[in-house]
Amino acid sequence: MLLPVLSFNAGSVAAQQTPKTVISGVVADSKSGSPLYLAEILIEGTVQGTTTDQNGYFSMTTDRANVSLRVSRMGYNTETVKILNNNSENLSILMTPAIVELEEVVVKSDRVRYRNKNNPAVSLIDSVVAYRNQNRIESFDFLKYGKYEKTQFALSNISPEFKQSKSLRKVNFIFDNIDTVKQPGKELLPLYIKETLSDYYYRKNPRAENEIVKADKMVNFEGYLDNNGITAYMKHLYQDIDIYDMNITFLTNRFLSPIANTAPIFYRYYIKDTLDIDGIKCVKLFFTPRSKADMLFQGYMFVSLDGSYGVKKIDMGVNRNINLNWVKDVKITQEFSKTENGKWIISLDELSVDFGFNQQGLGIFGQRSVSYRDYVANVPFDEEKFRKSIPVVDSIKKSDEYWEENRYTELSDSEEAIYSNLDSLQRVPAFRRTMDIMRLAFAGFHDFGKFELGPVGTFASYNPIEGARVKIGGRTTPKLFKKLILEGYLAYGLKDEQFKYNVGAAYSLTKNSVYDFPVKSLRVNYQVDTKVPGQQLYYVQEGNALLSFKRGVDDKMFYNKTFKAEFLNEFENHFSYTLGYNYTRQSPGGVLDFKPIDISEVSLKLRYAPNERFYQGKLYRESVSSKFPIIMFDYIHGSKALGGDYDYNTLKFNLYQMLYPALIGYTTVRLEGAATFGEMPYPLLDIHNANQTYYYQSIAYNLMNFLEFVSDRYVSLNIDHCFNGFIFNKIPVVKKLGLREVITFKVLYGGLSDKNNPVTNINQMKFPMNSDGEITTFALGKEPYVEVGVAIANIFKFVRVDYIHRLTYLDHPNVARSGIRIMFKFDI
Repeated sequence: MLLPVLSFNAGSVAAQQTPKTVISGVVADSKSGSPLYLAEILIEGTVQGTTTDQNGYFSMTTDRANVSLRVSRMGYNTETVKILNNNSENLSILMTPAIVELEEVVVKSDRVRYRNKNNPAVSLIDSVVAYRNQNRIESFDFLKYGKYEKTQFALSNISPEFKQSKSLRKVNFIFDNIDTVKQPGKELLPLYIKETLSDYYYRKNPRAENEIVKADKMVNFEGYLDNNGITAYMKHLYQDIDIYDMNITFLTNRFLSPIANTAPIFYRYYIKDTLDIDGIKCVKLFFTPRSKADMLFQGYMFVSLDGSYGVKKIDMGVNRNINLNWVKDVKITQEFSKTENGKWIISLDELSVDFGFNQQGLGIFGQRSVSYRDYVANVPFDEEKFRKSIPVVDSIKKSDEYWEENRYTELSDSEEAIYSNLDSLQRVPAFRRTMDIMRLAFAGFHDFGKFELGPVGTFASYNPIEGARVKIGGRTTPKLFKKLILEGYLAYGLKDEQFKYNVGAAYSLTKNSVYDFPVKSLRVNYQVDTKVPGQQLYYVQEGNALLSFKRGVDDKMFYNKTFKAEFLNEFENHFSYTLGYNYTRQSPGGVLDFKPIDISEVSLKLRYAPNERFYQGKLYRESVSSKFPIIMFDYIHGSKALGGDYDYNTLKFNLYQMLYPALIGYTTVRLEGAATFGEMPYPLLDIHNANQTYYYQSIAYNLMNFLEFVSDRYVSLNIDHCFNGFIFNKIPVVKKLGLREVITFKVLYGGLSDKNNPVTNINQMKFPMNSDGEITTFALGKEPYVEVGVAIANIFKFVRVDYIHRLTYLDHPNVARSGIRIMFKFDI
């Protein structure tokens, strides 16, 4: 939801008033006319310069008059171009291919006979790698520094037609001031800014680090978006880049660092020049991928020649041929300073990304810039400095005067205006109506202020047992009661002619709402409704219209009357526990036939998700992918003493982990195991999660039928690996489509003890049968249940189509051996 919302929230801007000369143009090969990427443009007599983007375009501003440009690129003759102020834009600079000898390396045009052996550039990189541990932050025993971070987003490539759009007439004041400085020669309309001042602490032994936020300021989307969620997602999208790491997470993908141990296998290096930067003699090194389709960087590195082989500065981007969605251009700049003891520390970190559907159309320009100062090295700190805590909002909300005195760099006029102008925009009725429509479309709720109606996706659905089903529901918002949320719905099935309903309440035991992390709350609800046996949904609610279309036979349903009470306690380290009580009277529906069962349970759920970041939506808390695991453990005790019909104990373990093997995409792993002790009928056993819809569910078995398998002990493994185009990117023609290849593997081992199996225990409740008298529910035997699949993802940049094949238990009734499923997912 964020990108389209930001696209409309054309916030506000004020133009830069200082007159400057804009110098812009395109650099191309004089023979082929092809644009040249990463050509370097320098104003002679200064250190001011820039590099061309993937379209050969460059733009910069200067307050100098009648300057000369020095244009250089590896494999081409250096060109000098004189610029007059009245003819400084839309330049066309042609570069002539040259023959350049670098010892045994010969460059002719863009064709290079290249090898690592006896290559001075590779020898230099080997030295950088050898001294890597001495030049990174881990070389300090203790380190403290101040940090100022600024993240911004703006609409880019604004056309005259967009400005004159009828839909924007009532908010056209936002175009009174356009920023032409941040991307010289291009118009930007700023719409989001976030600033943070913090102190960072590091200790080598025992290793500990912590960032203490002192002040925080951001554009407020409260009521439309989760501000904390936006912050978490921005941190995920714009993660800190440590070039000394072997692998770098960038734009949710894994890139091999140009100074990793194995980098010379995948990169080519060329020495360009020797120059002096801040009194330190450096070698200017150009690096580029051997394969233009791999997830690798490309750019310039400045390596010190003072014996430390530290990186003084790096300017890099990505190759235009790699499989990145929505990304038009990338620029990463980092600068490093040398301390008195000869070690290197970062002093500037700037990441700029231009997002868009295509090179010419409207886009989103995002920039994260971080400045560092006030370094204190190797001075021990109190243990208190490493105690992580969630900042109290009031303590980090500072006055405008505080920010003017303490931010490391002044805001431009356009940046300063974002805060006030967006407030004005949100008071425009047309804007609020548009935001309400977008919230309804993406979040499923319509906000009436103190009450919200939804989720609307569940208001009409169909299943063969209830028939057409209509529903209406909603809940209060924190605007009515900050700490108390009341919710409910009413539904009716036109075929079974029964009403279903839910009433519930959630109360926060902190001073914040039940949506604010860390949560400490009490929740109670009473529900009368249907339940598909065993179905667990992933970010989709029961009764969603998408679930109305199913394959095979859908004739089994539970009718439940449930009272549930839960106490949730979350901690700042992302450990939580939930104590619960559940009483359910379960009755059969469809072809199921058994006497109603009373279920009475107490439960304990433990969850640990170290360093978790998430977006808090209207219905779900969506975790942002990371390298850290999510671990869950559940204990359930069913008791006759509490009013149930059966005594039993269930233990369950679940592990979720993302893996990022360099260059070949990412892997999602889910490992789960459970065991139930006690004698009980099949409705109380583990009913394995089946999916009979045509929408692919990653946590379900997509070719398993509802209530096909039950177990009282099992272990399962689910692996989903996305190659991120590693194969498709190397196939002519196909690589232009930006497709991504995926493989999936799901295996389930389980079993059923004799006392719970009606085949061996004649007193046990019989498994259900179909109209032909065939048993449709089974226990897993020695053979596991196995599904494998292949998928083509990133079709039209958001569609994934899976082909799934079932390998085992093919003799069961109404089994599909294979099938096509679809899902929608936006990835970068």
